[in-house]
Amino acid sequence: MTNREQKIVRQAYDNVVLPSEHNELLFQHAVLCQVYLPYRDPGVEVDNWVRQQGKAYFAIQSTKVFNPLTEKYDKLLGLPYGPKARLILTHINTLALQQRTSNIAVSDTLTSFVKSLGLPNNGYQIDAIKNQLGRLAASMISIAFAVEEQRAVQVNSTIIKGFDLWFPKDANQKVLWDGNIMLSEDYFSSLMNHAVPLDGRHLAVLANNAMAIDIYTWLAQRLHRVPLQKKEFVSWNGLKEQFGEGFSRMDNFKKNFRSTLRLVLTQYNSAKIEEDINKGFYLLTSPPPIPAKIYQIPKFNERN
Repeated sequence: MTNREQKIVRQAYDNVVLPSEHNELLFQHAVLCQVYLPYRDPGVEVDNWVRQQGKAYFAIQSTKVFNPLTEKYDKLLGLPYGPKARLILTHINTLALQQRTSNIAVSDTLTSFVKSLGLPNNGYQIDAIKNQLGRLAASMISIAFAVEEQRAVQVNSTIIKGFDLWFPKDANQKVLWDGNIMLSEDYFSSLMNHAVPLDGRHLAVLANNAMAIDIYTWLAQRLHRVPLQKKEFVSWNGLKEQFGEGFSRMDNFKKNFRSTLRLVLTQYNSAKIEEDINKGFYLLTSPPPIPAKIYQIPKFNERN
């Protein structure tokens, strides 16, 4: 690693806030380990985001929310984006799987929730989490897998079904919510059957870099499925299509991708990936960040 990259890694560790009960096991939906939310705010004028990678399809659309001041649906929050939206989803997914319910109990203040994400507890972080939670709650999604040539499994729903978007405060000015987030049953059912385990300690280090989180989750769900003693090739064009949002020039994307990949591999250090400089990368079978033997996801129809 270059001196600059070593500095980035040290700074990442320095910025990590690990609560005493930090959860080392987090989950992301398998589709969102292959296709991703925007890296940056696309603005309220962009209300639809569609991505495809292989047989995975994802679309998200921003909708207007009810404004109690005007008593109308007149507020457009925009699409969720960036690393915080990704961290929020992994945390909410994990609570849903742990509690085996779509109506999940969360911290009673937003400050506590921010701490549980492993983020610094300050006004900037709280405002950013409020914003991303609101965007997630006000968005409609479509998640699909092409399972056969003429057959697909698709979910059209919200992710968060019930949520207080207006965040009242108590007498001490702590931002409150009602202590619950309700996921849609369709999303919850799909998550129960398509959840990818991730190491929360790794995500804590990558928490400020959306591309790093995406590369990490991609490798986490992909590498352990590569057949033994075989390599799977991914071209630079394919990588740019998947991870190259905002990059018009290939040389700039290659430089950024290589640097970000090196950061990811400081965490997922058992990942085996070899570069062909002029063509792309070869993926080799590797153990997942979280071995399957240490966790179990109950099937959706086994819930109490």
